[in-house]
Amino acid sequence: MDFEFNEEIQALRKGVRNFVQEEVEAVAMEIEEKNQIPDDIIEMTKELGIFGISIPEEYGGLGLNMVGKCAIYEELGKTHNGYTTLVGAHTGIGTVGIVELGNEQQKQKYLPKMATGEWLGAFALTEPSAGSNAANLKTTAVKKGDKYILNGSKHYITNAVDAHIFTVMAVTDSDKDAKGITSFIVEKDFPGFVLGKVEEKMGLRGSHSAEIFFEDMEVPVENVLGEVGMGYINALKILANGRTGLAARNLGSCEKLLEHSMEYALERQQFGKPIFEQQAVQHMLADISAEIETLRAITYRVAWMTDKKQRVVKDAAIAKYYGSEVYNRVADLAVQIHGGIGYIKEYPIERYYRDARITKIYEGTTQIQKNIIASELKRQYV
Repeated sequence: MDFEFNEEIQALRKGVRNFVQEEVEAVAMEIEEKNQIPDDIIEMTKELGIFGISIPEEYGGLGLNMVGKCAIYEELGKTHNGYTTLVGAHTGIGTVGIVELGNEQQKQKYLPKMATGEWLGAFALTEPSAGSNAANLKTTAVKKGDKYILNGSKHYITNAVDAHIFTVMAVTDSDKDAKGITSFIVEKDFPGFVLGKVEEKMGLRGSHSAEIFFEDMEVPVENVLGEVGMGYINALKILANGRTGLAARNLGSCEKLLEHSMEYALERQQFGKPIFEQQAVQHMLADISAEIETLRAITYRVAWMTDKKQRVVKDAAIAKYYGSEVYNRVADLAVQIHGGIGYIKEYPIERYYRDARITKIYEGTTQIQKNIIASELKRQYV
């Protein structure tokens, strides 16, 4: 396996690292207070080409492979997770479906504007009755002439407020269970698209999640994404791709927490010496380092496998499961190392602690990842 980054990725990674450190970190507290990513940060993100990392060059994107994307996600994970989530939801599950499953007409229509960030993407699967049980959809799509009429709702949709393009799963044949679900490309401007309640979340400030409703919304037949009846399979493929990127973002956040923790441990004096000299603190830092290096190996191995077109259903689930668990453990240890300061909103550790918790839930809970892993094990051994 070769995880070596070529010169293009190294240069882009350095540019993203500088942008994150100099620009995004400078407004992190503003994002927390206002629950909004500043417009100039979005514009700089566009200029760097970050919104197009998943989109092929012929459609205006950077066309990075999965290893390259993970290198960028790792750097993005080192800053405000609300910003990182807005970008990651677009470049991951919001974009990948059209890139991998779209026909040429769909790609020509949507990908150029998504590559520049003019149109942001979102993924609309989850419903009140369909969370972990993703096949239990109630949103329906009935074909009438050259259109499908969609009725139903989705909730907890990341980027719902900011996105223009949604990959939506709806039931086209209720008699076929999971095989009766179809994917659609939906534009926010379609009549009958209604933005619902914007959720107030524990963390991820600046990343907006909301309900969306479809009220007799007309979707052209040409906006069917992939084959009719393959929507559930499409969703699983899209999510598997997104999980690897999420693991890389979690890796970056853990690295940033280690950086903060080392700086504090070397500076903070107790009992006449830096707390780093206390063996208990050294052990916590060692635990963080070991977790990071293990997560790095898992993440880039799955990215490499993806680029080699190998089956990664189990491995992507492992990366997502392990990455989210590691992030939560590292965030907890970072709070412990910082003591009272780690619990104060004035400092970033508290923010990472809150933001880490959602990673064990969205894009498939920890328990669902374990189900996937077990299912793949059965497939392997039976």
